[in-house]
Amino acid sequence: QVHLVESGGGLVQAGGSLRLSCATSISYFSRYTMGWYRQAPGKQRELVAAITGGGGPNYADSVKGRFTISRDNAQDTVYLQMNSLKPEHTAVSYCTARYAFGPTYWGQGTQVPVSS
Repeated sequence: QVHLVESGGGLVQAGGSLRLSCATSISYFSRYTMGWYRQAPGKQRELVAAITGGGGPNYADSVKGRFTISRDNAQDTVYLQMNSLKPEHTAVSYCTARYAFGPTYWGQGTQVPVSS
């Protein structure tokens, strides 16, 4: 069974930064594309960033230049560095894992409230 556990969420002031971590129990972790989603209150869940097993990143236009996704294949962990956060970005952040066309696995989510 695949387990994804997010950590690093918490209250941050507008303009501040936060780094999220996602620890996994995935065998052959380096074969998986990892991603970060966010879901704001009353809004649909959206993909924020993704990273291939080899480390190639992709970002939503809304966060490009402010967020950085990275991974440590030796630690089976993926990270999301978030800068210049705004109250409108208050959301629950989810870590995901997917191998080829297999199922997408989801973590439990971590709260990222951004205060004024």
